[in-house]
Amino acid sequence: MTTIPPAANSGNHTKIRITMAALAAIVPLLVAILHYFPEAFRVPGAQVRFLPALNAVLNSLTAVCLLLGYYFIRRKEVLKHRAMMGTAFLLGALFLVSYVVYHSQVASTSFGGTGTIRYVYFALLLSHIMLAALTVGLVLFTLYFALTEQFAKHRRIARWTFPIWLYVSVTGVIVYLMISPYYT
Repeated sequence: MTTIPPAANSGNHTKIRITMAALAAIVPLLVAILHYFPEAFRVPGAQVRFLPALNAVLNSLTAVCLLLGYYFIRRKEVLKHRAMMGTAFLLGALFLVSYVVYHSQVASTSFGGTGTIRYVYFALLLSHIMLAALTVGLVLFTLYFALTEQFAKHRRIARWTFPIWLYVSVTGVIVYLMISPYYT
């Protein structure tokens, strides 16, 4: 079993709490602003068409890191778990930046499928969007409890965060694969 090096002392708890609260407020606010006022941020000629594919790669890598992090914690390899979860967090942050940049520059793409596949797509998309919004807060709380060494709370919330975050990462890739034929 690996010893856990201290991640943060109690004097840093307030700083961490403020940072997490700020991120929990800023991320959904930024996404909402870009959704309702995208034209305010458009840069003529911006080359961002590659970003949806990059986002799918980031989501895929996040899912792999989450699964490896879960594997490592089950084996009590805490340092490897921490590395994988930290990497998943960084990949998620890169995804969010890329997502916001893309959607600030390009109008939404409409799904062109018909029949049953259309219902499947929108069911996946709706569940993905709703759970993605929830995931931001869950991830930040889970990270906060880890950084402040409140491991009992970390474990309790991680039991919810892990499957939801994994679902969001995987469905993000599936949604991309389903809509990518309709990109212009």
